Amino acid sequence: MKLFLKTKDFSVSKEDFELHLDEDLDMLVTSPQPENSAAYYESEDYISHTDSKKSFTDKLYQAVKQKNLRNKIQLVDNQEIKLKSLLDIGAGTGDFLVLVKSKGYEVAGVEPNEGARQLALQKGVALEPKLDRFSGTKFQTITLWHVLEHLPNLQDQINDITSLLEEEGTLIIAVPNFRSFDAKHYGTYWAGYDVPRHLWHFSKTSITKLFDPHGMEVVSIRPMWFDAFYVSMLSEKYKGNKFYLISSFFVGLWSNLAAMFSKEHSSLIYILKRKK
Repeated sequence: MKLFLKTKDFSVSKEDFELHLDEDLDMLVTSPQPENSAAYYESEDYISHTDSKKSFTDKLYQAVKQKNLRNKIQLVDNQEIKLKSLLDIGAGTGDFLVLVKSKGYEVAGVEPNEGARQLALQKGVALEPKLDRFSGTKFQTITLWHVLEHLPNLQDQINDITSLLEEEGTLIIAVPNFRSFDAKHYGTYWAGYDVPRHLWHFSKTSITKLFDPHGMEVVSIRPMWFDAFYVSMLSEKYKGNKFYLISSFFVGLWSNLAAMFSKEHSSLIYILKRKK
């Protein structure tokens, strides 16, 4: 693999990292990959593990999160499913599962971070720390919302995840897209890289090629429109731009406009089914 880009952990450690391009998969790989990844999540700035609304950025994140939650529920409800069982991997503080449960689904979730699990428990959702707790169980729907990029031992993890899916089940995966306009625009500063928490950086090609050996195919791809604005805002802050709100609005808008033609949105949702 050849060097694609040099970047750094802007939000927690400030350490330098490299992104190497796997040309066959059209995927970027973070190097080096940390042995103790948990240390890079132990920060108040890692908002996915908290329900913080302290800063303006926190409040904006929570607002976008609520809008995305409604979109996620609609997406799940639109699937042709007979059994309403759903596993959410990387469930964070459990908000998605709370809503899914209210729709009549039998829900289960995995979240390694203890603090996030405690917050979810307060909302009535008990999460497991590891995926192997569900060995032998089958689910009609499995979701990973901005989680696949965090998982070590990627091929083994994909094998474990797909083994839990019912034969006619649906796998829904949302990940950042390093082929998007905003990724190219910000380069080193693109918040979607989020090294070293993000170990892998996907394109449409890489998702197709990674899941093909496991008997899965992409049947639909959906955009996450709001991600372009939020990721651009973080990227502008990493650059030190005092007027980050104004700049990020226009970059996010342009990224979405460009994606209307290229189909390369800032983040993409992949819907996968077993091959027939």
